[in-house]
Amino acid sequence: MPIPLPAARALTALQRVLLVALLTPTALIAAVAAVPALTVLPFCPGGTDRAVQLLTAHTAHVRTLLTASRPAP
Repeated sequence: MPIPLPAARALTALQRVLLVALLTPTALIAAVAAVPALTVLPFCPGGTDRAVQLLTAHTAHVRTLLTASRPAP
């Protein structure tokens, strides 16, 4: 007896949901871990530039996560 498989479109949607479900906690952990650094870095020499780099990297990570999870047109 063959097992009925869901349509390809449903599998694609499920894949996106799982991708976001797995990567969102990673992004949240990175953001929470960055809070102490963002609190202290502006008071260190050259710290403002490092804080901006940290925020830029985090923004790029979140943007990639959200872009990759968009449904195909």
